[in-house]
Amino acid sequence: MQSSEKEFLEKIDKHKGIIFKISKMYMDNRDDQNDLFQEIVYQVWKSFSSFEGKSEFSTWLYRIALNTAIIFLKSEKRRSFIQNDDVSVYKIKEEDYNYEDEQNLKMMYESIQKLNPIDKALIFYYLEDFSGKEIAKQMGISEGNARVKLNRAKDKLKELISKKTARA
Repeated sequence: MQSSEKEFLEKIDKHKGIIFKISKMYMDNRDDQNDLFQEIVYQVWKSFSSFEGKSEFSTWLYRIALNTAIIFLKSEKRRSFIQNDDVSVYKIKEEDYNYEDEQNLKMMYESIQKLNPIDKALIFYYLEDFSGKEIAKQMGISEGNARVKLNRAKDKLKELISKKTARA
C-alpha cells in the first residue's frame, strides 16, 4: 500500500465520526446514510492530493463532507422523511454514544432532517462546539451573520420539537 493511501485511511479512520454524524443528519434511513458516507469518503479521496495541510484535516474534511451532503441531498430522489418530532436536543460527542441514548439520538436526527441543508450545517457545527467565528469561516459568511443564522436554525429546531410536545 502506498504511503498516501495509508495516510488517507488513517485519517478517515480517525475522523469517521464526523462523516457518520453528517450522514445521519442529512439522510433518514440507513441505506441512504451508508451511501452518503461512501460518497463523502470518495470525494475526500478524490481531493486528498490537494490537501496542503494549511488547516487541520478535520476542518478540511468538514467542508468537503457538508458540501457533498448538500449536493447528494439535492441529487437524490428523496424519500419521505420520518414524521416524529418528539426529541430532546443534546450536544453530541462520539464517545458519549450508548445504548440508552440511541432512541433520543434517533429522534433528534429525525428532527434535524426536517431542516433545510444550510440550517442542518449550522446545527452540525453547533453540535460540534464550533464558535461563531469558526462557523463563519467554514460557511464563508460574517461572524454576526453566522450567529444570527445559527440562532434562527436552533429556533426552528425547537419549534419542531415543541409542536410535537404540544400534540402529545
